[in-house]
Amino acid sequence: MKTAAEWQRDALGYECRDPALLEAALTHRSAGGPHNERLEFLGDAVLNCVVAMLVFREFGAADEGDLSRFRSSLVSGEALAVVAAEIGLGDQLRLGSGELKSGGFRRKSILADTLEALFGAIYLEGGFEAAANAIERLFVPLLDRLPSAAELKDPKTRLQETLQARGLPLPSYVVESVSGEAHSQVFQVSCSVDVLGLKTLATGASRRRAEQAAAQLMLEGLANPSSGSL
Repeated sequence: MKTAAEWQRDALGYECRDPALLEAALTHRSAGGPHNERLEFLGDAVLNCVVAMLVFREFGAADEGDLSRFRSSLVSGEALAVVAAEIGLGDQLRLGSGELKSGGFRRKSILADTLEALFGAIYLEGGFEAAANAIERLFVPLLDRLPSAAELKDPKTRLQETLQARGLPLPSYVVESVSGEAHSQVFQVSCSVDVLGLKTLATGASRRRAEQAAAQLMLEGLANPSSGSL
């Protein structure tokens, strides 16, 4: 079985010289002792900078908004968790017993945070160039798989642009109800285009999510007026 340093060398192209630093990067706070939260903070900043450089270089015709969407897509928790799973990061995690029992080695948030912590550790020991090389090794292949900038726009933005293109006023969003306990509320939000007499309803764990879901329903209804989505 590979040591953590051997795994890091094969997966990230960098072999840490300080075993304690690598161990901290791979340690979740549930395990006690030195853990990776501070390294995660640092790695997040390095990752955003390197990925910004990558998309700036790759998409020469993209404007600032599109570049931001490309970067956000690549550094999202979901994307980081996929990358972490692909390189077998879950097998290297140091977790407390509770997290182990609950499947923490597969939890997306833990995988994403630990990957950022590894970037932070590489930056601390090897400098920016070493961290950038490790990040590029993992993220350059993802550039070809990125959706178009238009596809990456959130539903509210796409709905606004659709209505503006038709010369119509912007939609209005209203919180119709909030239910559940304070720690697990459910928001029901309506999206209305009054000039068309259209209204959709959707729910979400936050007002923002509910608004996005309602906007998505409105988009689907506008695209397929006979579908009954509205």
